[in-house]
Amino acid sequence: MAHQPPKAVQEAAQRAERWIEDGKAGKGFTDVGRRRAAQLAKGEEVSDDVVKKMQAYFARHTVDKDAEGFTQGGDGFPSPGRVAWDAWGGDAGERWVRGIDLD
Repeated sequence: MAHQPPKAVQEAAQRAERWIEDGKAGKGFTDVGRRRAAQLAKGEEVSDDVVKKMQAYFARHTVDKDAEGFTQGGDGFPSPGRVAWDAWGGDAGERWVRGIDLD
């Protein structure tokens, strides 16, 4: 089944793409993150497999929200972790995929 990313998810990914272009992604930023940002920014439908990967990403990286530079207005914003978070759809992406039941 295909899932259409909501507008807020697209906007987060578009923001991440701008930050990536500005060199804010950091050395550890992956090609997978770049591809996910491009896919979501364009509003391309994603498969069940991608939804599973997004669910796993957010589960692993929720702790990044406590790091310096994650929150707008904080020192070092946007941190590489924030860039990656938005590349995967940001808070809107986390809410979106949490609501998709694949079982």
